[in-house]
Amino acid sequence: MKRITLGFAGLLFFFSFILAGCGSTAHIEKDKSVDFSQYKTYAWIDKDKNKVQNLAEEKIKDAVDKELNKTAGWQEVAQNPDVLLSYDVLVEKSIRQKNDPVYSRPFTRTFYNPNTRRIFNVYYPSRFVGYDNYDIPVQEGTITISMIDGKTEKTVWQGWTTNEIDSRKIRASEAQAAVRSIFKKFDLVKS
Repeated sequence: MKRITLGFAGLLFFFSFILAGCGSTAHIEKDKSVDFSQYKTYAWIDKDKNKVQNLAEEKIKDAVDKELNKTAGWQEVAQNPDVLLSYDVLVEKSIRQKNDPVYSRPFTRTFYNPNTRRIFNVYYPSRFVGYDNYDIPVQEGTITISMIDGKTEKTVWQGWTTNEIDSRKIRASEAQAAVRSIFKKFDLVKS
């Protein structure tokens, strides 16, 4: 019975390791002179009040609100926030380079041996020839989240991630995953 349990635990560990490697890579820049533990409140900057936000943009805000509340205990306020939040979404065409290995075709050659007066076949397996390099057009979506000090109006933290997306717009699930990967690197420790 223990043998099955250890095998299952090993398999579970292997798949969790593989899935962890599939996440997007997030990057952050922060002002090292700022003590983030002093911040307790935040507010969103409205870029264009007349613009109707799509579902993905709402999901970005919701995901950031959830992460800030969970990891830092910050609360959203309407007036006099410690931090102003802003986000940018950029979708652009890009090219991903791909290379596939190329092998020769296997073949069989027939020979005649005059000494033994017999015919015999020699099999030649396929051989590695090189790589076939080509470009694939893709769509990449970048989400950037910026934190601006409410008093000095100076950017104190910025996080971003870029992922390959399936369509012209970032889906809500892709936006939430991107925000989670950015906030995995958000720490309140003063450097």
